[in-house]
Amino acid sequence: MSGTTQPIQNRYDFVYLFDVKNGNPNGDPDAGNAPRIDPETGHGLITDVCLKRKIRNFICLAKNDPKTEQPAPGYDIYVKEKAVLNQQHERAYEALEITEDDEAKNRQDDARKWMCQTFFDIRMFGAVMSTGKNEPRKNCGQVRGPVQFAFARSVDPIVALEQSITRMAVTNERDLAKEKTMGRKEIVPYALYEAHGFISPYLAADTGFNADDLALLWQALTMMFEHDRSAARGEMAARKLIVFEHESMLGNAPAHTLFDRVKVVRQDESRPPRDFSDYDVAVDSADLPSGISVQEML
Repeated sequence: MSGTTQPIQNRYDFVYLFDVKNGNPNGDPDAGNAPRIDPETGHGLITDVCLKRKIRNFICLAKNDPKTEQPAPGYDIYVKEKAVLNQQHERAYEALEITEDDEAKNRQDDARKWMCQTFFDIRMFGAVMSTGKNEPRKNCGQVRGPVQFAFARSVDPIVALEQSITRMAVTNERDLAKEKTMGRKEIVPYALYEAHGFISPYLAADTGFNADDLALLWQALTMMFEHDRSAARGEMAARKLIVFEHESMLGNAPAHTLFDRVKVVRQDESRPPRDFSDYDVAVDSADLPSGISVQEML
């Protein structure tokens, strides 16, 4: 079970580069599910929630027993398809055998710790588990997670292409005379995205996020697109994972100064990029601040 090792003792900041070909990496439901775009610059955007969803989905695959279809102890996922969150909270009170006579409100901290030990995504990202404030057995408090992502942004402005598609079948009998139905799909021909991530050892000490959990996070970031294929998303791939490790818990340098050391440059400005090979990625590792080490995991 997770928790057999001590929480991580170092701060980490990382740069994550991934790309998309002929797909929609993160549609905006308020814009007809079109690719998200910064209207002022034309750069593409991908939410932190989208990235976290893919990590959660990978953990479900990596840590579920195919025979029992149950997660390994300590690696259940709190936010998953068809999950009822208040029912997840009640599991903590049932597992700890907290009764009404125990005054559930006074045992909330015990329930909170159980949730951190049981659910990998709570231990990693945190969660608001106070959705049942008026029902003590459905209130497990709140957790700030040690792993946080910023929105990903494309290196260059993107162009979303709207494509018409046809389907030979129809949905309703009344449409038989149409013979086929029409639809539309928006794609990004190509875009390279950059996301920044942050890992706090202080918050890891609170949730129990340990070295095994960290290794699983790195594995998820390198492999999660391989198990997230769909026609809508086209071809997505992890390209670079550049991790800056601090010697101390407090940190040895501001994150933005480390991120500035990662340079992504387009080779030929005269034509639009259509492949990762159209870019040069360099990490300036010379004269790193004292106490900082850098590792390229991809």
